Amino acid sequence: MNDYYADLGVERGASDEEIKKAYRRKARKLHPDVNPGPDAEEQFKKISQAYDVLGDPSKRKAYDAGADPYASGGEGYAGNFSFSDIMDAFFGGATGASRGPRSRVQRGQDALVRLDIDLATAVFGGEQEIVVDTAEKCGTCHGEGTANGTKPVICDACGGAGEVQQVQRSFLGQVMTSRPCTKCQGYGTLITNPCFECSGEGRVRTRRTLNLKVPAGVDTGTRIQLSGQGEVGIGGGPAADLYIEIAVRAHPTFRRRNDDLHCQLHVPMTAAALGTTISLETLDGNLDVRIEPGTQSGDVQTLRGYGVTHLRGQGRGDLLIQTIVDTPTRLDAEQTDLLWRLAALRGEEQPQGKVGAIQENHGLFGKLRDAFRGK
Repeated sequence: MNDYYADLGVERGASDEEIKKAYRRKARKLHPDVNPGPDAEEQFKKISQAYDVLGDPSKRKAYDAGADPYASGGEGYAGNFSFSDIMDAFFGGATGASRGPRSRVQRGQDALVRLDIDLATAVFGGEQEIVVDTAEKCGTCHGEGTANGTKPVICDACGGAGEVQQVQRSFLGQVMTSRPCTKCQGYGTLITNPCFECSGEGRVRTRRTLNLKVPAGVDTGTRIQLSGQGEVGIGGGPAADLYIEIAVRAHPTFRRRNDDLHCQLHVPMTAAALGTTISLETLDGNLDVRIEPGTQSGDVQTLRGYGVTHLRGQGRGDLLIQTIVDTPTRLDAEQTDLLWRLAALRGEEQPQGKVGAIQENHGLFGKLRDAFRGK
């Protein structure tokens, strides 16, 4: 006959609590889920068999009297329980815990919608109309999900508990587990007469038009949160939030960098040499830009406060204007003669070029060149 006391490492007079502690200690070391050793599974079955006998008062009494239920090929231990099942049986884990029925009323899911705007709206702000597909509470059943004059009925499979309990045999004896009821999906009730409008969901799909106030200073990627403007949840639950993600369309003239605007202004060679005032069309209207005599191609002047409005602050960025001097390419005889005469007056008939190092694009001009070249 097997010596189950020796297998568990306890005396014959050990108490039930001592037997349980001894088995728990060995089970933690030998269970195949945590011990991949070649003999672990066989040893685990051995101590499980011992505990199945000594852990049951009636079986232990029979064993102490000389009867071994396993000695004659009895039923023995079914080894298909995981280590978590064993620990739950010892410590009262979630496997056997009662959760109760879940509510049919759920919060809706947040929604994200993209909104394209022009640069002027990003600079100054404004109102935009936006159409969103969403869900609202069913007006027929008011979110209940049931037909008029009816109510949900108690689930006959779980008795309204939302879960069913099962009793399984193991080496520990009987282990009770709880699972969500498959008939009512864990709600504890059944909608036998659903609302014809929402089919029992408590909400209906719809399309809404919103007037959105776009704050000045937004940029591509900015998200605007509209609390409670998202879709209503199942069962007419609270509405979620609606997020509007901004995408600013490219402008044909101006490029944005942070809160500054950049543009190029082409001027004739004579205007750059002599100086002039040019009217420039900006987002703020026409502005007079002074071109100083001797202006070089690539020179940049800054108009303070004509950039993008600061989103989280006061004031605006700047407008940076890069001058591009256009050299004439087609000259008639008279114009050619005039330029030769000018060259003679300046002693530039045979000009000597000046060789210099290439400047790295770390400064403002380099950044401007990169911006307008799409780098």
